[in-house]
Amino acid sequence: MRHDIILLLTRFYSERMIVMPQNCQILSPHLQKMKIEMELRGLSSQTQRHYLSHLRMLEKHFNKLAPEVSPDELKLYLYYRIKSGISYSNINISCNAFKLFFNKVLSLSWSDDVIVRPKRPKSLPHVLSQDEILTILHQINNLKHKTILLTTYSSGLRISETLNLRVSDIDSESMLIRVNQGKGNKDRLTVLSLENLKQLRLYWKLYRPKDLLFPGPIEGKPLATRNIQHVFQQAKSKSGVTKPGSVHTLRHSFATHLLEDRADLRTIQMLMGHSDISTTSKYIHLSTAHLASVRSPLDRGDSHA
Repeated sequence: MRHDIILLLTRFYSERMIVMPQNCQILSPHLQKMKIEMELRGLSSQTQRHYLSHLRMLEKHFNKLAPEVSPDELKLYLYYRIKSGISYSNINISCNAFKLFFNKVLSLSWSDDVIVRPKRPKSLPHVLSQDEILTILHQINNLKHKTILLTTYSSGLRISETLNLRVSDIDSESMLIRVNQGKGNKDRLTVLSLENLKQLRLYWKLYRPKDLLFPGPIEGKPLATRNIQHVFQQAKSKSGVTKPGSVHTLRHSFATHLLEDRADLRTIQMLMGHSDISTTSKYIHLSTAHLASVRSPLDRGDSHA
């Protein structure tokens, strides 16, 4: 039934040469089917763009259409990307896109021996102390940029979530921020810091945003994430903070600092929007205060070296 719907919709778009919804280009028939499959599954527009981009990169690599790629060629392509030093997260997106396209859109049922997903590296994210974060933010003179980064840290947001906030998402009575359609298309609530509320009010008085809290130069569109990443790296360089870190480090720091302030893992999980508490548990390994509070069994009162 699903494939019948996809075929009908694909024929509709193909015959009329209409641009697919939320896409600026006319797609070839197999990519049209992919887009319809993604929309039926409720994947976000950003995820859809990523998946289509990975299919186009595959086609460019072999100079042929994706449905013509063989299992051995796909394995060689994934091997090539791994050897090229592409990050795990990027290759992981490729695998997700290929599984959906080849197994669901084309109904090929290729196994994990064909679409080989590399093992996730077990590395811990970097964390900045609150003093380091404030030192970095003090290097930023632009009120809008500083407010964006302070909001990201103080509420544990992904930068895309911060940039898509609307004025109505700030609830100063309950001291909460509503995150609409975060990762996985999930809504959630997170904390609104009193200090950040003061900063937001200063920002609002100067910029007077009406809908999007942090609108970009194009009306109705938020600022680009790369601009904020650039601002953060420049400020970090000026601050003298030498630890590795990016804007996303602010989110990791938020969760780690909450844990050090004795917030429970379940609460942190809800604020961060994690589906699995095991994702939240990694912050135990990042909390030096938590680790320092544990005593070695050698230091128990009944033992003598």
